[in-house]
Amino acid sequence: MALATAVVYPLKTVAPVASLSVVYLPAVLLVSSVWGLVPGLLTSVLSGAAFNFFHLPPVGQFTIANSRNWVALAAFITVALVSSAISEIARTRSAEAEQRRGEADLAAALARELLAGTDTNRALAMTAHRIASSLGLASAAVELGAVQGDARRQAIPLHDTDGEVRATLLLPRSLPDDTAARLQTRIVPALEALVAIALRRDEIQAEQVETEALRRSDEVKTALLRTVSHDLRTPLTAIVAAGHALTSPSLTPSDRSELADAVVSEGERLASLVEKLLDLSRLQAGGTQPNREWVSLEDVVLAARDSLALQNAQIRISMPVEMPPVRADAAQLERAFANLMENACRYAGQGPVSVNARSNDGRVIVSVVDQGPGIPEAELQRIFEPFYRGSKADGARWSGSGLGLAIARGFVEAGGGTLTAESLPGQGTTFSVTLPIEPA
Repeated sequence: MALATAVVYPLKTVAPVASLSVVYLPAVLLVSSVWGLVPGLLTSVLSGAAFNFFHLPPVGQFTIANSRNWVALAAFITVALVSSAISEIARTRSAEAEQRRGEADLAAALARELLAGTDTNRALAMTAHRIASSLGLASAAVELGAVQGDARRQAIPLHDTDGEVRATLLLPRSLPDDTAARLQTRIVPALEALVAIALRRDEIQAEQVETEALRRSDEVKTALLRTVSHDLRTPLTAIVAAGHALTSPSLTPSDRSELADAVVSEGERLASLVEKLLDLSRLQAGGTQPNREWVSLEDVVLAARDSLALQNAQIRISMPVEMPPVRADAAQLERAFANLMENACRYAGQGPVSVNARSNDGRVIVSVVDQGPGIPEAELQRIFEPFYRGSKADGARWSGSGLGLAIARGFVEAGGGTLTAESLPGQGTTFSVTLPIEPA
């Protein structure tokens, strides 16, 4: 107002004084737009008084000598009042638009947190933080289920479409009226819908995991029945047939010896398969807690090689002289290496199998390498599944129960190690057992 009053003085030399009241209008509009209607109205009245006192004759008095100046002053005050009201409306609309934009941004952020993430509890914590930040609150929390408020916090239940309380929004007990109104009318309904969708997504994912587990269980059961019906029946049939043949009085001593060897061989085969089935069942039931003690890897690997009942097997073992001992269950580790060597010999055919060991960066790595046909990339991820047997070049399945690699990985991981496989078709396969070296 003071600036506008000063500007009018030089302008009176170029324009009639009655028309110079418009100089005060920018001040009126500025005050109304920034501080609201009441300061704008006050500025309008005071601007009219200042214009009358300093510029309308007689100057220095709140009186007007010319009636035309009364009309000019009244017109100015009217325009100033209307301008203040219009500025206030525009200011209010702008504030509402900014508030709605902020609420839209909040809703979008909540949707990203709740619908894009996989950890719903963490997403709920981030959601509460965003709500508190958007509303200028000291704290906020979103907890699953129905939660009661207390002396410091009020509880706002979040319902799903069926009316069930799925979560609770906890906010400070005392909230400004406009904040409480925004919560109830715009923020809470959007939050209810998003929380319900996120929880429903979790339920669908859980059902999917359960369905996948049931499907996998059915596959294992089917494979087990197939194994029992074929791999168990085959040696049993051979044993029974040899047993009946041994009762024949016409057998020669060489025939009798051959049949006895067949009974022993098929019995050992049957015992090996039953032992693997028992090992697998214990692994899947979590009943294979290792008895960890200091063991020599050289002793374990040699014992595993000696336990194999394979003819013409060429297994070459190479180990450093000062290989550090490891803490492991010797029996489980021996079983794992025996299964790896047996698998390598079966796929290598008449070729050699190498067992190499080295220590590096606090770990011991034992590799079982064959020069067989290798494993296709598509099958490399499945070879550790129980009962899975890779396919030959002609599409037929390899012999064996498909349990050895699954049991080997189970025993190695039970002892804190890892078992991995690398292969190139036509160039062989390498199985690597990695075990940590603990301070002695």
